[in-house]
Amino acid sequence: MPYCCQCGSPAGDADRYCAKCGAQQPVAAQPNQSQPPRPDGAPNPYQAYPNTGISPKNASLLCYIPWFGWIACVLVLATDRFKRDKVEGPEVRFHAFQGLFLFVAWLIVDWIIAPMLRVTRDMPVHFVPHPVGGLLQLLILAAWIMMIVKVSQNEHYRLPIIGQMAERSVNEQR
Repeated sequence: MPYCCQCGSPAGDADRYCAKCGAQQPVAAQPNQSQPPRPDGAPNPYQAYPNTGISPKNASLLCYIPWFGWIACVLVLATDRFKRDKVEGPEVRFHAFQGLFLFVAWLIVDWIIAPMLRVTRDMPVHFVPHPVGGLLQLLILAAWIMMIVKVSQNEHYRLPIIGQMAERSVNEQR
């Protein structure tokens, strides 16, 4: 049973003010009830990292934002927060690696494959679009969108080649 921080009289757990003297009571931070309980019974990550303000799910989602998610990927991989968290850290780092590798695949298609397919003998490079380059870019965009949906539904989905590379990268850093 808690007591008033000023006069010492008994107070309720949720009382914000003392019923006897009216002093404001310190209220302990309540765990975030929207997060599912952790399987190992570890404390809520918001209590362990009170100044970060981002959940592991949101960090994973940010890694799949088309064309800009690589920034979140680099931040997730560079910070210590998800390296220390042994339960949710590997999952978030997996999504960071997978999102980063997906962005690299986009760059390879956009900068190397698509320009190579446009080259013809008769016309300049920028006038002849090739449908294969556009289809590959559309496929990568669809993978980004699909991963946003999968992460938002708390599903662990591994993309075919990129997912294997991401898992290998996470396992090498343990």
